[in-house]
Amino acid sequence: MDVKTQLVKVHNNDNVAVATCPIVAGTYIAEYDITVSQDIPAGHKVALVTLSDGCDIVKYGFSIGAATSQINSGEHVHSHNAKTKLKGTEQYVYAPSNTASKQNHLTSGLQFMGYRRENGKVGIRNEVWIINTVGCVNRTADRIANECNRRFASECDGFRAFTHPFGCSQLGDDLDDTRTILASLASHPNAGAVLIVGLGCENNQLKSLLPHVDKPANRVRFYNAQEVVDELEEGVNAVYDLLKVMANDKREPIDASELTLGMKCGGSDAFSGITANPTVGRVTDLMCNLGGSVILTETPEMFGAEQLLMNRAKNKDVFEAFNSLIDEFKNYFIAHNQPIYENPSPGNKAGGLTTLEEKSLGAVQKGGTSIIQSILQYGEPKQDKGLSLLQAPGNDAVSSTALAASGAHIVLFTTGRGTPLGFPVPTVKISSNSDIANKKPHWIDFNAGQVLEGVSIDKCAEALLQHCLAVASGQQTCNEKNGSHEIAIWKRGVTL
Repeated sequence: MDVKTQLVKVHNNDNVAVATCPIVAGTYIAEYDITVSQDIPAGHKVALVTLSDGCDIVKYGFSIGAATSQINSGEHVHSHNAKTKLKGTEQYVYAPSNTASKQNHLTSGLQFMGYRRENGKVGIRNEVWIINTVGCVNRTADRIANECNRRFASECDGFRAFTHPFGCSQLGDDLDDTRTILASLASHPNAGAVLIVGLGCENNQLKSLLPHVDKPANRVRFYNAQEVVDELEEGVNAVYDLLKVMANDKREPIDASELTLGMKCGGSDAFSGITANPTVGRVTDLMCNLGGSVILTETPEMFGAEQLLMNRAKNKDVFEAFNSLIDEFKNYFIAHNQPIYENPSPGNKAGGLTTLEEKSLGAVQKGGTSIIQSILQYGEPKQDKGLSLLQAPGNDAVSSTALAASGAHIVLFTTGRGTPLGFPVPTVKISSNSDIANKKPHWIDFNAGQVLEGVSIDKCAEALLQHCLAVASGQQTCNEKNGSHEIAIWKRGVTL
């Protein structure tokens, strides 16, 4: 990446560059021998050469779309003169890349202070999670959490109610997905104990959910609100009993190889794929080399860059599983009469992103260069080490919940526009630019915008990895300080 004062050219083969600051019309850029002919907002693209109608616009070394008219050198390149080239499903070829990073399993001595559970799992928080089977008892779960935080605040790392509107009037895959996500969350080792609250008459019955919860029986309590006199006091008393079981839980040194990171972006801008996402990608490679685990999701934000990822599949079975994942997701869009390429949001476009290809090529930077070891279905727990891809949509809350359900201890969330949203596990917000980091220090945990100011991606990634180890050892993220802990479940079917 060639970083200049006013323009960033990401790859040597690119025919556009990104403005690092607002550029006024008439400005001469000596490095590229061009005169900017229009005002260019920060993050937006400038043509470095004349682009004929229909020719490829190249960024990251790959096509991000086509010109819809002639674009002269120095002109603004965006939605008014560029379009996506994505259409429907495609034929993919397994062509293993010789540039994918092999896992070296380095012995680094890096550790964090975590909780070793009886079943061998490792947690980085010792919280009580209150999970409701159905939306009818959302307020009950909230009241229990609030009362426990009032009465027992010093007894553990916190009491979290993860409420949602589902669990009844659902059929088939939707009901299965709700049950899978809730059971996977209940199994998460960041929860030292879990209280599961049902209503009693819902589709998502306790008796169907509990067998899927992988947690020692003495760390799980449950009841149906219809079957007790005072559902609030019943819940508080159950939590009090769980705290007795958790009383001897202590942090201990744990090797960094036992940490699982989930990679996510939201509110992206054009700098996300230049600063924050490559920094996170370097952390992905560091973690994989340490023998750790990384999960990358947001399947629709792989469209346009999927072949690059497929070339890093461990073997043909993983390639075929990924091929199926992409095809299923594209067909999901098509079945609902939605174009697969209408992804960049108004905020993305305001930040300089023009097409889904451009957004995807930037988004997949979070996966680094490591070999893809496995493909996970929605809500499926991660079992192997290294990098896995997870089936989930791009929606921030749905995909981040899915990362936690699959076992991520921490979500690394890159953003250019900023968001206060937090999830079941500590969420490290990583800014792509210094402006949002300075404006929203109560949202942003780590500023990757420093890459634009001359700090190398390697140095930034090393600092971010150390930050993750500190968070794993108990340092609170902004979302934890702000009390933002949300879940969202993917709904795909009918509601009765």
